[in-house]
Amino acid sequence: MTQPVLLYRLVSPDLLRRLMQRTGTGAPVSVRELAAQAGVPHGTIGNLLTGEQEAVLAESALAIAAAIGVDYLILWIPDQRAARHLARLAPAVTV
Repeated sequence: MTQPVLLYRLVSPDLLRRLMQRTGTGAPVSVRELAAQAGVPHGTIGNLLTGEQEAVLAESALAIAAAIGVDYLILWIPDQRAARHLARLAPAVTV
């Protein structure tokens, strides 16, 4: 049995933008800098800021929060939708 994939939904694009202006070190971080530090494509950060993308995988959520210097639960809400989507996509087992 595979582990369900957990998504984290962004609390608010505005919150991400504000936290990028003043990270845990007090310095601002650009979209490209944050993406590089978190190890995610810069398009992901851009899409989160515009609202085009609302959620990321747990690994990305943790990395983005760490790069900004905040606890991940300040910026993200665990979202079980991914687990439900996987259950729907799983092939039915018949005996």
